[in-house]
Amino acid sequence: MKIAGLTGMLVAAALAAMPLASMAQAYPDRPITVVVPYTPGGSVDTVARIVTAQLQKELGQPVIVENKPGASGMIGSEHVARANPDGYTLLLHASSQIYLPLVDTHAKYDALKDFTPIARIGTVPLLVVTKPGSPFNTLKDLQEHARKSGEHLTWATSGYGTSSHLTEEMLNRDLKLNMQIISYRGAVPQLTDVMAGHVTAAVSPMPGVYPFVQSGKLKALAITSSTRADKLPNVPTVAESGVEGFEFSSWYGIWGPAGLPDAIVKKLSAAIGKATHAPQATQTFDAMMFNVVDSSPGDLARVQQDEHDKVSKLAKEAHIQIN
Repeated sequence: MKIAGLTGMLVAAALAAMPLASMAQAYPDRPITVVVPYTPGGSVDTVARIVTAQLQKELGQPVIVENKPGASGMIGSEHVARANPDGYTLLLHASSQIYLPLVDTHAKYDALKDFTPIARIGTVPLLVVTKPGSPFNTLKDLQEHARKSGEHLTWATSGYGTSSHLTEEMLNRDLKLNMQIISYRGAVPQLTDVMAGHVTAAVSPMPGVYPFVQSGKLKALAITSSTRADKLPNVPTVAESGVEGFEFSSWYGIWGPAGLPDAIVKKLSAAIGKATHAPQATQTFDAMMFNVVDSSPGDLARVQQDEHDKVSKLAKEAHIQIN
């Protein structure tokens, strides 16, 4: 009886595991949609198109980027949170995926509970930029002008709750700038208005802003990393510009809806790792100073929890809240 009972249990366990195993083996058998919650042309969209171009080679199916901008990225995130957890609707987002629900009372998703972490892709510093013809050549110039002049200075951000927004809030606090922050629907309209002189300055992640700096359409005042960038050796760090110990970066990851089967998560994570290290991808990433990281689902889960705790504390201390 005991042997028969044990045999029955083993058979039942094997039968229970078969659907997941067969699902993972067959997956994917149709196109995959990767949602980018911002407009085309920004840093998140740029990274997404590089990764998906290689990812479809690894998976053998089309991987389509779908831009769903709005509400500082919340519309796209909410769309994925409501999707079927079958691996065919994914989210590629920056670290603002974690930040936004901590500062925006309108958020309708929980970044830690409503998504399945798949892989972190990489990290980038941000640049503080202004238009080429502005009187500011350093962050200290901006600080002194903001203090002495009665002129109304403004920041442009790619959206509330983004790394751009949080950095601008920190600079306002640490340098006592008191500059108004104006939100845009993504990095392209944000930077376009800076170039046109409608807004004084902006902070933006490297992948989207560096081409404009390289072409002379924007002027870089400072970089948020702990050290200067090799390709921008004359641009000082924020720490060198008067905020001792300052360091802040934006990172990028891929998520699925909550409840995504482990077998699919593992398959996607492995494929993403190969895609980000493909020669075509690494060459492009190197050119825009994007630092690829080797990541697992567990790594992304740990990082997002750490970021959640850090930014939650920052939001409370700096009174950052969007109503």
